[in-house]
Amino acid sequence: MTTRDTSSVEPRLLLGGLAYVESPRWHDGRLWFAHWGTGEIVAVDPGGASEVVGQGPPGLGWSIGWLPDGQLLVTGERLLRREPDGSLVEHADLGALSGDWNEVVVDGRGNIYVDGGCDFEPGEGDPPGIVALVEPDGSARHVAEAIAFPNGMVVTPDNSTLIVAESFASRLTAFDIAPDGSLSNRRVWAEIDGYPDGICLDADGAIWCAAMLRCLRVEEGGQVLATIELDRSPFACMLGGPDGRTLFVLAAEWRGTEEVDEALAARTGQVLTVRAPAPHAGWP
Repeated sequence: MTTRDTSSVEPRLLLGGLAYVESPRWHDGRLWFAHWGTGEIVAVDPGGASEVVGQGPPGLGWSIGWLPDGQLLVTGERLLRREPDGSLVEHADLGALSGDWNEVVVDGRGNIYVDGGCDFEPGEGDPPGIVALVEPDGSARHVAEAIAFPNGMVVTPDNSTLIVAESFASRLTAFDIAPDGSLSNRRVWAEIDGYPDGICLDADGAIWCAAMLRCLRVEEGGQVLATIELDRSPFACMLGGPDGRTLFVLAAEWRGTEEVDEALAARTGQVLTVRAPAPHAGWP
């Protein structure tokens, strides 16, 4: 049974003074995230103590994830893997599919889904967004296309469904996952009032979704179960904490692509926390 809570909740500040913050992942007892504009990967514990734990690309539009063996993945122009000595190497050759990779999710079977093709403005024709699959043996192929600015992705606990946030289409789109990792049966999972960004899944089957100045908890079909109002744009959210019931919301003042340097210098990025009604489920 899905837990319903349509009240507005006041978030608590865990960490502030950041640039743009994205791709939150609960891993090894801490929240890890991509610190855009600094080239840093940062981890923060539930008490607010943080440290730089790795390096990513210097610009915007990259994410992090982990292989089943614990090796870190980093997206960007390429899909990279961090070696034990800290160096980054290419994990799979995706050059023939796209040169711009955004979100990444690794499912329970070790399949890696990455999305790209975000250089798109509405009204310019068919959207160029794609989802690519990298199998455990390193082979890669594209498995979905015509996605309107693909953003956050989740895989359900049974590895049967991939859900993608299509920002410029204002919807969450679901696909069935075949045993070989291929995607089919594309359908609208939920229409979103706003531009959905980073998402996560809970044990009730509901999705937390960053959407403009709010973070929404929605169920399949689009019913809003809870709303968190914010004074700046949420980029992504992730459930974590010792019991999986802490919702981490990453937010900053978005000033558009024309004022990136000024926005990064303003350091309005924050990690916020809210107690959630249901724990984390699925991947990431």
